[in-house]
Amino acid sequence: MSGEVIDNDAYGQVLESGAVRFRRLLPGPVERVWSYITDPEKRAVWLASGSMELRVGGRVVLNFHNALLAPAGEPVPEWLQPYSGPLTQRGRITQLDPPQLLAMTWGEAEDGSPASEVVFELTPQGRDVLLVLTHRRLTSGTEGLMVSCGWHVHMGVLIARLKGDPQPAYWGRFDQVQAHYKTLLTA
Repeated sequence: MSGEVIDNDAYGQVLESGAVRFRRLLPGPVERVWSYITDPEKRAVWLASGSMELRVGGRVVLNFHNALLAPAGEPVPEWLQPYSGPLTQRGRITQLDPPQLLAMTWGEAEDGSPASEVVFELTPQGRDVLLVLTHRRLTSGTEGLMVSCGWHVHMGVLIARLKGDPQPAYWGRFDQVQAHYKTLLTA
């Protein structure tokens, strides 16, 4: 892994039907990145606020308000209006090994169908941290498209926050990457 070049804007890789993986190199140390995944206040600046019981079986509540992640005045494309927030996603922690591994269900299906699962794997790389994010058990093309676009854009916001860079485009970036993911996920 040492010396590997990571493109922090690379598209996610489809692993198998219903699974996508992203690789990003983030400014460390690993404990700092871990806190941006697990601490509700830090997580709110790039993904969603909400509680997280840090134990296997612990409850996760993600309160999305994506409109707050966009730069002031950035218009929301009509097709993304339903995702501007507030929205709440619930799940449970399925694996935990701080500060290297966090896995959780993504949603609790009311109809009894299995929830998808997202896994965050953190590996120190010198002063940086390799984040490998895998989202599995996506049950429809629409879910796969929204999850893939969402993670792509949210991780761009995370990188900007960790680097202290200005707030990047949110809705415009979402609109840009969706055509690629539509093609990727229907191939």
